[in-house]
Amino acid sequence: MIVVHHLENSRSLRILWMLEELGLDYELQQYARDRRTLMAPPELRQVHALGKAPILQDGSRVLAESGAILDYLADQYDSQRVLSPAATPAEADERLAYRYWLHYAEGSAMPPMLLTLVVGRIRSAPMPFFAKPIARAIADRMESTFVGPQRHLHLDWMELRLAGTPWFAGERFTAADIQMSFPLQAAAGRGDGLGDRPALAAFLQRIERRPAYQRAVARGGALKPIGG
Repeated sequence: MIVVHHLENSRSLRILWMLEELGLDYELQQYARDRRTLMAPPELRQVHALGKAPILQDGSRVLAESGAILDYLADQYDSQRVLSPAATPAEADERLAYRYWLHYAEGSAMPPMLLTLVVGRIRSAPMPFFAKPIARAIADRMESTFVGPQRHLHLDWMELRLAGTPWFAGERFTAADIQMSFPLQAAAGRGDGLGDRPALAAFLQRIERRPAYQRAVARGGALKPIGG
């Protein structure tokens, strides 16, 4: 039996979604965030040393990292290659794009979104009144000189991709779209949102209408914006 260790309101929702797309049975172990720090609870360290979700157990195998888990599920259970292009000459370009976006999501897209969250928390953190102007000035400088430009650079790149093709890997929905969902959902709720990027907004609408996505949300809970 597949077991998913899922942290509420987190990127691990993507694993539930992938399993629902594949029609696989799984057991859900759900964990609540610490209400003060919003971090994962210490119980997750009993499953994996880093104590972070998602974690997937499949028999004796214990896997972490969303991209690695999606890749594993595709190789292990997607025998018809519905959600992952095959390693054949006919699908070589699609598979290359699939691999790129599968890794880009966490390697390049998420850091600016995380930094946006950090900057927002610096602005709103409780502190002595005389320190607030200094903290806000630092946060504003970070946003204007680095974080904001980087966020816009990556959102523009993703918008360009989806302006020319319906899905990140090409003409069909794949696990790369599942992986890319979280950076875009994070971006929609942080900073200045998605701005005037209709292709990205349409992508979010399409994925959230998928029955498998809705089943995953029904089991694991909906994503809620964490401002920043």
